Amino acid sequence: MFKNPDKAPKQYTPGEALQKIAAFCAYQERTQKEVEQKLRSYGLDEDEAGEIIIRLGREKLLDEERFAKAFVRGHYRQKKWGRRRIVQELKQKGISEYCIKSGLKEIDGEEYYQNLVDIMEKKDRQEKEKNPRVRRQKISQYLTGKGYEQDLIKIALDELGKAPEDEE
Repeated sequence: MFKNPDKAPKQYTPGEALQKIAAFCAYQERTQKEVEQKLRSYGLDEDEAGEIIIRLGREKLLDEERFAKAFVRGHYRQKKWGRRRIVQELKQKGISEYCIKSGLKEIDGEEYYQNLVDIMEKKDRQEKEKNPRVRRQKISQYLTGKGYEQDLIKIALDELGKAPEDEE
C-alpha cells in the first residue's frame, strides 16, 4: 500500500499513543530517544511524551540499561564489533555513560579476543596484498574499523605473523 505524501501523519490521543508505543517497546528493546521521536510523530507534545516515557519506565517496558546490555551482546556476538565501535554507536543513540559501562560488562574477554582473531584470520585469507607490511596495515585498518583496540590488534597480528615452525 502506498502512503499519500500529502496526508498528514495520524494524530493519537495520549491513551492511544500509550497502547501503540507499549507494543513498539514490547517488540524489542528501545532507547528513550527512539520512543520520544515516535511519540512526537504521533502528534504528542513534549509533556505528554515525557509522561508516557516515565510510565513505560515504571512498567519496565523501557529500560536503557537493559537496551545497552542487549545491544552489546548482539553486536559483539553476531556482528563481531569491537568495544570502541559499540560505545560509539550507543553514544549516538543517546545512551548514558552509566548504561554503556553496564552494557560493556556483557563482553567476555576471551570470546571477544577470539572474535578478533577469527575476523583477522578471515581477512588475512581474503587479502590479496603480497607486501607483508602493507598487508598488515590493511588488516589493522579493517580491524580498527570494526572497533577493536590497537593494543589487541597488535598482539593478534604479531601472533598471526608467527608461522607454526617459529614456535619451537
